[in-house]
Amino acid sequence: MDERSPRIVIVGAGWAGLGAAHHLAKQGYDVTLLEAGAYPGGLVAGWKTPGGRSIEAGIHGFWYPYRNIFSLVDQLGLKPFTPWTRSSQYSPVGLEVESPIFQDLPRLPTPLGTFLYTQFKRLPLRDRLSALPLLYALIDFDNSDAAWRRYDSVTARELFKDFGVSARLYRESFEPMLLVGLFAPGEQCSAAAALGMLYYFILAHQPDFDVVWCRGTVGEMIFRPWVQQIEQAGGKVLTQRRVSDVRLDSRGQATGVVCGDEIFDADAVIFAVGVTGMQKIVSGSPMLRNRREFRDLMNLSAIDVMATRLWFDRKIEIPRPSNACFGFQATTGWTFFDLNALHDEFRDEPGTVVEADFYHANQFLPLSDTEIVPLVQRDLATCIPAFHEAKVIDSGVVRLPRAVTHFAPGSYRYLLPAETSISNLFMSGDWVVTRHGSWSQEKAYVTGLEAANLAIAQLRRGTPATILPVEPDEPHIQTMRSLNQSLRNWGQSILPNFWLP
Repeated sequence: MDERSPRIVIVGAGWAGLGAAHHLAKQGYDVTLLEAGAYPGGLVAGWKTPGGRSIEAGIHGFWYPYRNIFSLVDQLGLKPFTPWTRSSQYSPVGLEVESPIFQDLPRLPTPLGTFLYTQFKRLPLRDRLSALPLLYALIDFDNSDAAWRRYDSVTARELFKDFGVSARLYRESFEPMLLVGLFAPGEQCSAAAALGMLYYFILAHQPDFDVVWCRGTVGEMIFRPWVQQIEQAGGKVLTQRRVSDVRLDSRGQATGVVCGDEIFDADAVIFAVGVTGMQKIVSGSPMLRNRREFRDLMNLSAIDVMATRLWFDRKIEIPRPSNACFGFQATTGWTFFDLNALHDEFRDEPGTVVEADFYHANQFLPLSDTEIVPLVQRDLATCIPAFHEAKVIDSGVVRLPRAVTHFAPGSYRYLLPAETSISNLFMSGDWVVTRHGSWSQEKAYVTGLEAANLAIAQLRRGTPATILPVEPDEPHIQTMRSLNQSLRNWGQSILPNFWLP
């Protein structure tokens, strides 16, 4: 290798792309990070309204298991988060659930703490107990390739029904979790994805559902100083660069990427874009669409999101700063947040500032802002009646078509791993296959570090990034999983033609 630093081009400046760029720049690589939008950050880039008020594409929580992101902000010297917060859940008939701060309560073996400490207001005990048989599926699903293949072709709704979960428990507990966790109703969610998400965020350890929030937009409080540190390390972050193709040499290795009339040469390429963005690149790239693994990405889908921010003319008491809602529309989940309590910018606001985000929001996107705002106020008033009399004095609506990954039944076979058939082209993002076990923003960031480590291993320069593993399963879960796997192995040896994969 010559004396110049190896060149790495990273496509996409969200959690994955920034994570890869930061580590590789610190290792002395010539890093160029390309972002199609006007600001780094992808879906969490913040911006201002014409009146100078902050808005962003939805509010993103940071859960207790986000060990790598919490470690990152410490390394960056940032203090962006609120204290741990309590949350509530509403339906059209009122308050349904209040969640405590689980880490403050005596720790019980999972899932007893979650079961006993969550304060259900209406759901009968007999319905809650109907979830017990589902524990077998949570034990059986160990995030392995075999487990994903066992459960991915089944819908989450079928899974819960087959394991005897009561209709009411499904309707009032599990489906709301799916609507705000996987962004789609249960009949449209992979059972494998549902089990992975529920276990990681709620059931693996008692404190896992505890959450903090950014005290302003993530773009301003985390991504902007993060980009500055990447640039100080020598990395280049270029916005409004939409990648359209990948250049390959005669050996089939990537030599760069194409952005309109610009070509960025590379010794390795890392893609860190969402499903929709990757599909656009594949569609326009003769090099990628000639490979089946990339063509197969066209079988994946994504979900519409709508983020709204409303300013009211008076103070309204909102009991909990973060709230999830179900039952208002059959296939849409939504959340609302008291930004006076969460964001420093609005702490002394004379009125009330509320963020309301809608997932699987396809039916809302055709509506105008003037049609959407009254609908949001109506739903808020159903939860907290004081919103009926308040007046909206300003608002912002952000439409995000095909914005988040849809983990549909059968989608696992089309998801890409970090390594591809192009030996120096690596994948990252929250939809990329990883055995780390994390989800959402943490998963995106981890896969960015994993892709960086693959580039380091190939180019043989620098030290791999340290990736903190998820907290190990509790001993009783480890024992049950070990026993279950032994029984599976025994069954396959005795009845190989009948035992399900």
